[in-house]
Amino acid sequence: MKGQEWYQADEIAEAYEEKRFSGGGRLIDRREKQAVLNAIGPVEDSRVLEIACGTGRFTVMLAERGADVVGLDISSAMLKQGREKARSAGVQSHLEFMRGDAGRLPFPDDHFDAVIAMRFFHLADTPASYLAEMRRVSKEVVFFDTFNRFSTRSIYNWALPMGSRLYSRWEVNRLLGEADLELVDATHDFVFPYGLYRAIPDSLASAFRTVDQSVGRVPGGGRLSSVSYWHCQG
Repeated sequence: MKGQEWYQADEIAEAYEEKRFSGGGRLIDRREKQAVLNAIGPVEDSRVLEIACGTGRFTVMLAERGADVVGLDISSAMLKQGREKARSAGVQSHLEFMRGDAGRLPFPDDHFDAVIAMRFFHLADTPASYLAEMRRVSKEVVFFDTFNRFSTRSIYNWALPMGSRLYSRWEVNRLLGEADLELVDATHDFVFPYGLYRAIPDSLASAFRTVDQSVGRVPGGGRLSSVSYWHCQG
């Protein structure tokens, strides 16, 4: 996986959310969380696995809504931040954090109602194997996001610490076929890349978002989207 050592550094984990989801990044956080909730549907009493859970943004949110959640990540430093967040939210009884490899999930087949992976596939060196494991342990929903090859994301991708794996829609459809997953819904969003939103204040980000959504709604505008959310089932 790209950036494996980078994500395991204590200083990266401690500053992760403040750097990415403050200011204009709050808008991204809200959009991503809504995409997850839309895909899972009724959350209460669902068994959910998040691979590459990081600092627990989604795991804690789901636990607060009554899901029984497992968050798995390879970074002990990220998991430490997630456990602290869970304690602060008082949801430890609904949430378990585990250190592990997303390519070899330690769960039986059809163990979860839903398996999600957010901000992960752009780092994946073998996406087919990860998607196959997600499919194996989920009896219903598989949900993940990708950064898109033919989009504004490609303009600044070279400047990122590790770069990103960018996907064409054709490539994602091929991966779904190989994993025996049926596409339920695909949503394409953010003509302006995430990095722009993180660089500006929250108030200005809202104005950019209005323009962004307007561009995305014009014929052909959706093809410029830098992010795609993929809702699938086995």
